[in-house]
Amino acid sequence: MDNLWAPWRMTYILGEDKPEGCIFCLATDGKGADDLVLGVGSLSLVMMNKYPYNNGHLLVAPKRHLPDLEGLEADELLDLLATVRLGTKVLKEVMGPEGFNVGLNLGRVAGAGIEEHMHFHIVPRWSGDTNFMTVLSDIRSIPEHIQATYQKLKPYFADLK
Repeated sequence: MDNLWAPWRMTYILGEDKPEGCIFCLATDGKGADDLVLGVGSLSLVMMNKYPYNNGHLLVAPKRHLPDLEGLEADELLDLLATVRLGTKVLKEVMGPEGFNVGLNLGRVAGAGIEEHMHFHIVPRWSGDTNFMTVLSDIRSIPEHIQATYQKLKPYFADLK
């Protein structure tokens, strides 16, 4: 039998890497690579998903701590969607995906992992990016280290302010 080693997952499984508080509110200071924050604007922010579905999986959230779309002011909504658009543009340029899954899960029953602070997921997709490992073993194969992807993407979000 062959083994697929992913030792970084153990901290996730044990819950040892969960910060105190909301990850999006903590990210608003744009601390950097350790938090995978790519950019923080006046009304929204973009960061990498620490547990991605695919290389380049981004999270885009309003800076204000809100659980749903109804609480957003018009300027926040516009800025949020403009940041989602920027995320897809950057990923197209840097990583060349053939498509995207873009969406948000509102409420725990809809799949929201962090239901108290709404956020969009941007998942780049390529033909053949799913394989037997996902189907048979509930394992994803991510071909590039998350820090390498972070370093590629970070410069494109420097002007988010």
